[in-house]
Formats: sequence, C-alpha cells, structure tokens
Amino acid sequence: MSDHESPLARERFARILATLDREGTVRASSIAAELGVTPVTVRRDLVRLERDGLLKRVHGGAAPLRRSEDRPRMADTVAPSRSSIATERPTIAVVVPSLDYYWPGVLGGMKDRAEQLGMRVLMREGSYRLQDERPLLEEVVRGGEVTGLIVAPNPTAQHARDVIDWITTSGVPTVLVERDADGPDRMPLESVVTDHGLGAVLAARHLRDLGHRRVGLVLARDSPTSRRIAAGWRRACRELGLSPSEHLERVFPDRGSPDFSEAVGAMLDAAVGSGVTGLLVHSDPEAMAVVDLARARGIDVPGSMSVVAYDDEIARLYSPALTAVSPPRAAVGATSIDLLVARLRDPSRPASRVVLSPTLHVRESTRAPRA
Repeated sequence: MSDHESPLARERFARILATLDREGTVRASSIAAELGVTPVTVRRDLVRLERDGLLKRVHGGAAPLRRSEDRPRMADTVAPSRSSIATERPTIAVVVPSLDYYWPGVLGGMKDRAEQLGMRVLMREGSYRLQDERPLLEEVVRGGEVTGLIVAPNPTAQHARDVIDWITTSGVPTVLVERDADGPDRMPLESVVTDHGLGAVLAARHLRDLGHRRVGLVLARDSPTSRRIAAGWRRACRELGLSPSEHLERVFPDRGSPDFSEAVGAMLDAAVGSGVTGLLVHSDPEAMAVVDLARARGIDVPGSMSVVAYDDEIARLYSPALTAVSPPRAAVGATSIDLLVARLRDPSRPASRVVLSPTLHVRESTRAPRA
C-alpha cells in the first residue's frame, strides 16, 4: 500500500482483512454499514486489496485466496446443539475478552489443535470491561456437556479474585490463556502466556543495536499485556544503560476517544523535545497513527524517528511496513488445548505454567538514527 493513501483508507483495509480472516467472507454492504461509508467506497477498497494479492472478489463482496491457518471462521464460533455435543465429540469451552483483534489467531490455534484431537471448541466472547465473568462461565458449563474450560479473565476487574475462586472450585478442568493466577491455596493455576516482557526487550535491543540512545514507550491501554510490556521495557532500559530521564512512557486513550489525536500529538512533541529517536508502540493501529501524524508534521519515519509496533496483526500491510514484535498467537492457542487435554487425562498431574517467546520481525520502519 502506498504512502499517499489516507489513514482512513488504511483503517478500512485493516477492518476488511480482519473481517475476512474472522468470518471467511466479506459482504460489501455489511462492511459499508459497519464503517459508515458507501458501498462504492468498499468495492473500490476490495479492488485495491485484490490487486495487492490479499483477497479475491466475489459477487457482493470478497473471499480469501486461501483459508488462514490461524484464524477461526465465524461458523466455528457458533455453539452446537446440546444433543450434538453429547453424542459426537468432547467439548472445550473458551471464554476470551474478544473474538476480534489479537484473539482470532489464538482461537485459530485452539480450533486447529482441537480438531486434530477430535474435540469441539465452543467459543464465547466476554469483554475487556466485564467486571464479573462468573455468570458467563456458569452459563457455559451449565448442563455438564463441557469437559474443560480455557479462560482469559480480566485480572484488574472488581471481582477478579472471585472469578479465580470460582474456577478453582467449579470442578471443571481449566487453563488460563494469556493470564496467570494463583488459587486460594496459593497454588498456581494451569496457564499459557506469551512473554510480552521479552517482546519489549527484543524491541529495545533492536533500537539500541541500530544506534538509538533515547527511546520511548507508548501503550494502548492499561491491560495485562501492556503492563508486561512496560515491565520488560523498564528492565531493558536498565540493561541497556538508559536512565528514566532518557526515555518517555505514555498511555494513549482509546482510539475512538476525541482526545486520541491530541494525545498522539503531545507524545510526539515530548519525544522530539527530549531527543527521542526510537519508539515502541502497542499496538499496530496506534503505531500507524503515530507514523501518520509524525509524517504530517514533517518527521521522517524512519529517518528521524524509528517505530516498532507491538502485536504484528496488520503491521506488514502499512507503508512503510512496520517492524513489529509478534506474539506466537497460534502456538499459545494450541498449547492451551494440549495442557487442558493433559489435565483431563491425568487430574493429579502438577500444574504447568507455559511461557512462549515472541519474535521480532524487522521491516522498513526502523533504521539507524541520523548522525
């Protein structure tokens, strides 16, 4: 995608591709209504994405060139009937904060691994703002057809401790995904997480190896992921000899907030004013917004400012393609299934906490700073 495309166009491209990966098809009329644009605009976007080799147009919308291996189709997230659960395959229920951004790759890994093992996955969506997941969990396990749970509870919610207590006393084997916690007896719960702190370290080392000395961190929101990124970043700053006065940390408001653009601008002012030449930004859309505004202000990316994105969902589609930290989403999902199956086969086995490492994909948005 070219530099002259607007941020709105790139946002539409990203939404179209995310919908395609999630649902398996895209209807132009539905996307137009969702984005508040005309069907003609969406059809023009589909032509562009087809030309870039990212999809193929069909009557009324688009279809993938091939089925993604680490994204679930919408049909796979629909609950089967209770009779089919009881008579066909064992069922694992999955409750995560979202079926959109970040989580589809994890869910795809779960579904593919479960299919290999002859198991069914029932996916349910909670919310990042949900304060108490217990009613949803109780609904999922009601009836006794579910043989195990994979859950990503909100660790900062008011009832976070109550949810963990419910999990440990429910009698349903459970694995936490991208979360970890201790039970009432301080014994760890089974869990699979990405080492997001290491992801931040990888980004900081990359910037340092390029020659950057003043670097900054931007977080999308206060979440388990952002807190781990921040901890890893601070560790990296100490390891690389960066003092607190030589780097900045900012937390952006929600992208839909009227204060978002102002926050991006204020961060750029602070970065330029303090001589920062390298940024780690969580997540991809926030990194894209930073680059858009930087270029609008005449800041050359990566010539004057290198930017590393965290998540690598759509970073490669941007221009310049963003260097990004990529969590092993599919592997996280597959490993959570393996842990749960091991627990079902041997309830007395010790609890396992599995930590998987992310990788750094170096692209066009980072290079050595100008002398």
